[in-house]
Amino acid sequence: MKKGILFLIPAPLGPAPLDEILPGIVKQVILNINTFIVENEKTARRFIKQICPEKNQSELVIFQLDKHQKSAGIHDFIHPLIQGQDIGLLSEAGLPAVADPGNLVVALAHKKNITVKPLVGPSSLMLALMASGLNGQKFSFEGYLPKESDELKRQIRHLEHLSAKNNCTKICIETPYRNQKFFQSLLKYLHPNTRLCIAADLTLKTEYIKTLPVKEWRKQKVDLHKRPAVFLWLS
Repeated sequence: MKKGILFLIPAPLGPAPLDEILPGIVKQVILNINTFIVENEKTARRFIKQICPEKNQSELVIFQLDKHQKSAGIHDFIHPLIQGQDIGLLSEAGLPAVADPGNLVVALAHKKNITVKPLVGPSSLMLALMASGLNGQKFSFEGYLPKESDELKRQIRHLEHLSAKNNCTKICIETPYRNQKFFQSLLKYLHPNTRLCIAADLTLKTEYIKTLPVKEWRKQKVDLHKRPAVFLWLS
């Protein structure tokens, strides 16, 4: 039996016109698929309805995946693929499997010799790097940094040291409601001459992108509370 295809479906980064962000192929794929692996069923259904209002929601089969998902459950998710049915893997925002638990599904698909088809869409990490003016030839995504203040201080300074040593842009994210506190920690622990970029609300009407030395940021007033943001720096 011919196996199905695992389509990696991008989602918008926030409330913005879909035709400005997603290519037409995304809608075509969603129209032809009824089984989806998602992070949150409610928001996934809302997105599917927005991009394909003509689609019958009652026919959808939704598997919910989160960072705590056990591997046994993931095997159940891809069973329709083995039976020849196409499935869409959908992130909460941006690209599936990038800073997203979907990579576990993709890894298993490769193991089972299932075709993986990524679709073009927005990535907050890449958009931020593009617009930062920092080194786009050499960079690393560090994910979420520690919450504890002492460990956070050590990690920020360690990453800054590596950035200077290797001329490498460091990229990280934080939970939106902790953004302001994290931003203040960066200003406190980074060297005054380190270049820091803040990229918030990417692709939205409230989009904000700016790169300044830390010493200049310390003179600025920026409200990042509950705004999805990417933080990048180069020493």
